[in-house]
Formats: sequence, C-alpha cells, structure tokens
Amino acid sequence: MNQPNAAGYLDPRTPVIIGVGQASERLDDPGYRRRSPVDLAADAAREALADTGADPDTVAAAIDTVAGIRQFENSAPGARAPLGRSDNYPRSVAGRIGARPARAVLEVSGGQAPQHLVNEFAAVIASGRAEAVLLFGSEAISTIKRYAGAEDKPDFTEHADGSLEDRGYGLRGMVSMHQAAHGLTDAPSQYALIDNARRARLKQTREDYAAAMGALFAPFTKVAAANPHAAAPVERSAAELVTPTQANRTIADPYTRYIVAREKVNQGAAVLLVSVATARRIGVSPDRWVFLHGHADLRERDLMDRAGLSAGPASVMAARHALEVAHLGPGDLATIDLYSCFPAPVFNICDALGLEPDDPRELTLTGGLPFFGGAGSNYSMHAIAETVQRARQAPGSYGLVGANGGIMSKYSAGVYSTTPAAWTPDRSPELQAEIDSWAVPPQARQPDGWATIETYTIKHGRAGARTGIVIGRLDADGSRFVARGDDRDSDLLDLLTSPEPIGQPVFVRSFGFGNRVTATPARMNELFPPEPLVLRDRYEHVLVRRDGHLLEVTINRPEARNSLHPMANDELDHVFEAYFADPELWVAILTGAGEKAFSAGNDLVYSASGQPMWVPKNGLGGLTSRRHMPKPVIAAVNGYAMGGGCEIALACHLVVADAIAQFALSEVKVGLAAGAGGLVRLPRAIPPKVATEMILTGRRITAEEALGYGLVNRVVDAGTALDGARALAAEILDGSPTSVRISLQVMEETRGIPDVIDAVTHPTTAFDDLMASDDAIEGLTAFAQKRRPGWRNR
Repeated sequence: MNQPNAAGYLDPRTPVIIGVGQASERLDDPGYRRRSPVDLAADAAREALADTGADPDTVAAAIDTVAGIRQFENSAPGARAPLGRSDNYPRSVAGRIGARPARAVLEVSGGQAPQHLVNEFAAVIASGRAEAVLLFGSEAISTIKRYAGAEDKPDFTEHADGSLEDRGYGLRGMVSMHQAAHGLTDAPSQYALIDNARRARLKQTREDYAAAMGALFAPFTKVAAANPHAAAPVERSAAELVTPTQANRTIADPYTRYIVAREKVNQGAAVLLVSVATARRIGVSPDRWVFLHGHADLRERDLMDRAGLSAGPASVMAARHALEVAHLGPGDLATIDLYSCFPAPVFNICDALGLEPDDPRELTLTGGLPFFGGAGSNYSMHAIAETVQRARQAPGSYGLVGANGGIMSKYSAGVYSTTPAAWTPDRSPELQAEIDSWAVPPQARQPDGWATIETYTIKHGRAGARTGIVIGRLDADGSRFVARGDDRDSDLLDLLTSPEPIGQPVFVRSFGFGNRVTATPARMNELFPPEPLVLRDRYEHVLVRRDGHLLEVTINRPEARNSLHPMANDELDHVFEAYFADPELWVAILTGAGEKAFSAGNDLVYSASGQPMWVPKNGLGGLTSRRHMPKPVIAAVNGYAMGGGCEIALACHLVVADAIAQFALSEVKVGLAAGAGGLVRLPRAIPPKVATEMILTGRRITAEEALGYGLVNRVVDAGTALDGARALAAEILDGSPTSVRISLQVMEETRGIPDVIDAVTHPTTAFDDLMASDDAIEGLTAFAQKRRPGWRNR
C-alpha cells in the first residue's frame, strides 16, 4: 500500500478527508421545514465542519475552495426551477456557513461528479494549489414537486456575490437528437437496453433475470430501511421488487418502478478535504483523517459507439485501476458502495470483480439509488460520507466507492482508509487514451432492409401505451442502427415480448421522422404505405404549376415568410421526388409566395412550440440533403433567403435573385447553426473568408453582392425573380434534356476529385449513355438538316 516512508513522514500537502456530513427531510417528517437545496447543502456542510472535531468557525475560515454539484433544475439547457434557485449555488452555501473561499466551482452533471471532485481536488491539494476544499451537493426535488403549483410555495431564489467557475452541463455524448427521435429520451429505456443485452449474453430467461435483479436489490432495501436519510426506507423481498403491480408498474422492459432510481428526495451531503498541514494547523485530530488510497476517472465510448452493449468496460477499468493504485484486490475491501441507479451498473462491476449480490460486505452503504434515493448527481457524496464513517469505525480497513454518470458513460472510483498514505497519481489519462482508441462499430443513421436485433426495450406509458425500441445490425453490412416500433404494431410487440427477441430478424426502414422497425416488409408497407411518385392534385403548404416540361413550385406560407415546418418540408420533399421521377418534367423552379421572402428557413415559432420536429431524409425543402439531383432546379429568390432558406438556395443548381433579395446564414443570431448544408456549401460557393464572416456573424448580403461572389447567376428587377427564372429555364429547355442530365451527372461524379486531369479521365458510363440516346441522334440530325431539334428526353 501507499505508505509514508520508514520514518513515518507524510508530505504536508498530502490530502485527507477530515469531515463529512449529511442532511435530509421527508415530506411526512415531524418538523419538516421545506428546505431549499442551498439550505440542505449548508446543513450538511455544518455537519461536516462539526465532524472534524475542531472549532467549526476555525475550520470554515480555512476553506479556500468550494465546489458544488448541480441540481436537476440546473443540469440541462432550459431546465426549470419552479421555486427559483441560487444564481451562485457554491457561494450561497459557503455564505451560510461563514466561509469566504477564493474559488467557487459548479461541477458538470452526472453521478460520477462527487467522486470525481474528490479525486480532482485531492490532486490539487497535493500540488499545493489549495489547502482546504469543501465539496457538497443537494436536491430538494420532493419539496419542489409538492409546492410547484401551490399558492404558499416557498421562494428559493437568492443571489450570491463572487466569482463562479461554471463548468457547464457536461452533456457531450450524453444527449443525442438522433437517439431522442427514436424514444431514447430517458435513463430507464437506455439502461434497459444494457440489461437486456446482458441477459441475452448470459443466456438467461426473462424469469431468471428478473429474479436476479430482485436478488441484487433486496439487500439494498434492508440497508435503506435502517438509514435515517433514506427516501424510501422500506425493506422488500426480491419477488416484490420485480413483480409488476399497480404500485410497481413496468417502466421499461425489464424494469419495474421499484428497481429504478428514485429522484424524489430532499437530501444533501458534504465532504471536507484538506492538506495534512492544514488539518494539523486547525486542530483536527489524526483519528479523524481518512486517506484516498486509490482513484480513477474514465469515460466510456458513447452508447452507439460501444463494441458491445451488455457491459461497460471503461467503468470496470476505473474500478480496477483505483484498486491497483491502492495495491488492493476486491477481497481486501471491508466496505463497497456501487452506484445503483439501475441493475446494469452494479452487475457490470460485480461481473468483473467477482462480487456476488449476496456478498456479506453488501454492495451499498446507503441503500442505493432506488431506495435511499437518487439524489440527482449527488448520490455518491452520501456514499463517500458513509464510507468515511465506516473507515473510522474500523481503522485500517478499506472501502470502495464506485460512482457512475450518464448511461454507464463516466465512472469515477475511490478507495478510502484511515491508514496513512502518500498521494499517488493515477494513470487515468493513459487508460483513457486506450479507451478512445477502441474501434467503433459502423453505424447507419438511415437504415433500410433486413436486420437482426442486438438489444431492445419496450417503454410503458402510464396510460398503457407501449413503444418498442430496437438497436440492431443490418444484415447487409453489419452497421448498427436504432429504430422504434409503431405504437400500432402488435406484431413487433409480440416479438419483443417473446422468450428471446435478441438475435431475431426484423425489417427496418428510414423516414424523415425517424427509423421504424417491423417484423416483416409487408407489415412495414401496411403501416407506412409508400406514396406514388406523382404530383398530387393539391398540397396544403405548396403550390405547383406545370407548364410543358417546366415545373414551378411555390412555398405558400407568406404569413410566416415562407418558413418551413415539418409538414411543409414533407410536401416539398414529395414534390421534388415526383419531379425527378417524371420524365416529362425537365426543369424545376422553386420560389416563395408573396414579395417579402423566398424562405426564412426553419419555422422557429413552430420549433419553439414543443410539437414534434423532423426533416425529410432529403433535407430542408426536400433538397439540402438530397444526394442525387439529376435534373436542374432553379431558385427564384424574391426577398429574404435567410437561414434554411439560404441553405435551400445553395442546394439548387442555379439562383436568380431579384434586386431586393438578401441572403444570410442567420442561425447564430438565434443560438443555432446552419446544419442543413450551409456550413459546407457556402464556403465552397463563395470566397471562404467571406463565407466564414457570414456564418460567424449572420451578416446579410445583397443580391448584387451575391452576384459578385458567384452565389447567384442573375439579378433581375424587384418583383421579377420568377420571370427571370422562367427565362433561364427556357434557355435550358432549348437544349437536350438528356445532355443536361448527363452534364449534371458528370459534374456530380467528379466534384470531389481535386486533380483536373484525374477528373477529366474519370471512368464513367455517362457519355456512353448519352451517345446511345435518341436525343444525341436527334441533335446531330437536326443540326445537319438545319432545323430545330425535337427533344424526347431519352
């Protein structure tokens, strides 16, 4: 173990924990006080000061750094605080206890945060950059939910002066719009994927796995029942935990409510970490000191990037490395607390370290997140507090805390003991580099075809609705995808509730609104019948007009400056699908109704309404992500082409603008980015420096400026953009439609070839197709006969 030298010398900068504290209240407690998160954390901090055995005021005066854990109401953009909150949580807590720290930190969200802060600030103290650090966190979710709509609700709003090092939410890799579009918006459904994959790997039946989850968590309930800070201190049997009832409804297969983290808590915890020199200076007896013998912080690959979905190897590496740094094995531990938001993260560590659910040491000191309570990101601060107290009760013993964040995404581990130990750096950066080098499975964001289920879950709504979610692999190339079932698809639900869905064949199809999975192609066509590729007689948000071989398309939402919501995008997508499929249509013009705007892009009012959002597979307007555009599309820009409207114009082959037209990628002005092709196409269409300026500032350019940069082909008088586009279309229609198509094809095929000669000599069948066409013969014949050709587009 990491012992001091033979003379018993400890570096004065060696970090030690000298105080821990916890605070809590339940709604039905006698003397319930409706404490705010700041109040709960401050009460826990006072307990930590008193726990040192030294004068609390002297200890508080020594604190030079405070670091707080984010609450749920401050853990994501747009999160609400119904009762208000502090604008500087760490300093509000510090002020309550009379501390005046030079540094205040608000940590990222995630269950790993408390242990990570201990690891981080132990290293800071060991380097001499701090002497006394108070760590704390709290949640008052039960109180907030009870009083959010009450007339006599408390006001938790407060202001605290002083600097704040806000580290942000820490959501990189935790939030995926693609996964959310397929129902993976909550922790239970995502962890269920892992537990179901593990069950299949172990070849267990549903009944056996449910029994194993119950057996894992039944001892946790016993610990919680004896913990005065537990939110649900009720001992339950293994069978009771996993048997669905009205009170214990199924949340996401295989989870019932009793075995998922309980967020309704009023709890706070604090840990005081100082240097040995500071502990001595402020009069803390060495019998209060607890040393951090081992520590590690690692991050798993994002969910869809993991080689397998039945385990979390990075979490295991973190736990093993913390033990390695402490020169210990699992058998040397006297206490263990494993993060237990769901069964999967507990099983994951147990599988790797050889721990059994009925280990006499028990796998929790608090009762675990489903029973003690999942105090937001702060649960493991309570685990650390309990571990420190147990270490003092059994001097020389060792305790492990494993703290998990995200979807088994971030893991921090610590090993604690009263046995003096010099600070030893860990090798987490080296191990993280190894993790980051792991191969990533190929992925298909728009999968189509037969596939095999890799893992799955069924989400259960309160009203009885069920939604199947599948992660699978395409049979064609093994690419991984996520898809959801249709709520009407009883066949899929039957498959997902069969004895073993994993490994079973399914059929997947991609749509603009997401990927859908069914048991068979026939069922897919029943639920989502393909629409004929012919123009409809009428559209709600689009006007279409055929004039011989010319198609005119008008975005008809002038009241919204022709901005586009999902329904308008879908209609445009269908119009262009029909256009490209119709051999009698040779040129298309796209414009906007009215005189003010071609298109203002994405309908931000609709986007902010909370209604479902999607974009067709072919992108905004059915164009910005369309890979093949074999016939010309002309944008007739009348007025504003802003944001997505500019991106649509960029996606068109040609642009005619009227004199008052303006172009801009204005997304930065509303906190967004030009993700529908503008960030790619604009720097390729105009001088890069000009494009960068437009992108970073949202600057508008006039039609004349756009003409000068080559963004538009022609500028015409105000109000005549459509006439100008018609004139350009007439010039194109005067030539061979086959030649036009072949020209576009070759331009597209060679666009990515940088060397001119390589591009010129690029193998293609296009010219063979051209010379074998009727139009080629007709063109040459008409030239020889000195007459106008009669093109046939074949």
